[in-house]
Amino acid sequence: MQVRRAGLDDILLVHQLAYQIWPQAYAGILTAQQINYMLLQMYSQPALGLQMQKLQHRFYLLLLENKPIGFASFSMQNQLNHKWAKLHKLYVLPQQQHKGAGRLLLNFIIEEVKNSGACFVELNVNRHNKNALNFYVKNGFEIFKEEDIAIGSGYFMNDYVMQRKS
Repeated sequence: MQVRRAGLDDILLVHQLAYQIWPQAYAGILTAQQINYMLLQMYSQPALGLQMQKLQHRFYLLLLENKPIGFASFSMQNQLNHKWAKLHKLYVLPQQQHKGAGRLLLNFIIEEVKNSGACFVELNVNRHNKNALNFYVKNGFEIFKEEDIAIGSGYFMNDYVMQRKS
């Protein structure tokens, strides 16, 4: 497996991966309507372009034999003279999970964050997504707080905010 930086030419690829991963990742946690709403809001091609260009999210693709099997994104943050990173996305195709792919991608991102001078990584994870929550705990993240984020159309993200020193 290898990881490479994704660019604007990869927006369609990230979009397609999200539409393959999300319905299975959130089945039983979110309604089909909320999944579709969130996919449109966060993974439409214009939304991904905005994240890459205006919001400066760094996207990466995880490849297995040159075929994309996952993706991640993060952005650097500065607050009170402390540099830290926000992990926005980390997803792997369901058939590639539990084989070390997610851990490889996460470790790559953490190394990128360290090299950028960040003191910690922060992420949000759905409080009911036990698989993701266990994955992050096993990889050194701790729950920092809970938050409920209104995302429009009456939908909320009910998340834990987790952190790990980089």
